[in-house]
Amino acid sequence: MEGHKVNGSENVDAMISFNGASKTYPDGTVAVHPLDLQVRTGEVCVLVGASGCGKTTTMRMVNRLQEPTTGTVSVDGRDVMSVPLRELRLGIGYVIQQIGLFPHLSVRKNVATVCGLLKWDKAKTNDRVDEMLDLVGLPPAEFGDRYPHQLSGGQRQRVGVARALAADPPVLLMDEPFGAIDPIARLHLQNEFLSLQQRVKKTVVIVTHDIDEAVRLGDRIAVMREGGYLDQYATPAEVLGAPATEFVAEFTGSDRTLKLLAVTPVESGELEPVGPADEFLPLVPADKSLRAALAVLLDSTEGRVRVGSESQVDGVLTMDGVHRALRLTTHQQNASSVA
Repeated sequence: MEGHKVNGSENVDAMISFNGASKTYPDGTVAVHPLDLQVRTGEVCVLVGASGCGKTTTMRMVNRLQEPTTGTVSVDGRDVMSVPLRELRLGIGYVIQQIGLFPHLSVRKNVATVCGLLKWDKAKTNDRVDEMLDLVGLPPAEFGDRYPHQLSGGQRQRVGVARALAADPPVLLMDEPFGAIDPIARLHLQNEFLSLQQRVKKTVVIVTHDIDEAVRLGDRIAVMREGGYLDQYATPAEVLGAPATEFVAEFTGSDRTLKLLAVTPVESGELEPVGPADEFLPLVPADKSLRAALAVLLDSTEGRVRVGSESQVDGVLTMDGVHRALRLTTHQQNASSVA
């Protein structure tokens, strides 16, 4: 079975481009079939699939931990095979599940590793380390002199992110970055990552086996299946609302309609006019997802919630409005996939 033709392979403002890139090992095992995929500048692309589908190999072709057998992989318009390896990797931040901190170095010295490779002076390095630790929520005065064994798993992961960003690379690769962390800490770190990305606007490639994590973090999701095939590359709403293949539909789960709520905004078209009796209904901010609005709606004894702000209420959302929004979103995604 061949890979499905995917969205996102057309010419765009891409920081990372896979053009017919594939990987075959010396024993003949095909890890990644030829794929065309472009990651737009400043976006988060999530490679998702089961173990052995080629997602990590695909990501590692970007920094040449794996080299493509055919085709090309380009970063900022340059074929990675034409860029000196040291130069390439200094321009790409890399965060792995095992975090990879040096146990004998303090937090400060771990974060300063890349700065040392770039031969920055002490003052510039210290300023950058302080800036990065503050950025990831680890005050340098409190955490700078600690060692990895003195940190929680979540704190170690933050240090890994700070180190990856220290040289201000345009590209960040993250291999199962939250996989070894307990569920509560994982959700917190995912929220922190989204907040951080809003500030730094890096081009990010994340590998995960968790479709919920992919939907939560990705601007676009690349769904890969066993054999190294890319079945669909699209926005989370498109992947959930209009699965391109039977495999994508199975992988996203029978509850994908509920997942779709998380990536569907509350639009004014689904709202009813505000009436005099609605003044004291629960309020949902207009920038929230339908899933967030539904959670409040289910707790409302009136079966209605206001949407907007205290100074400007846009309308009232009901269960009928949620149903209409889901039907409309699914129809739009199906129409988009056909086009």
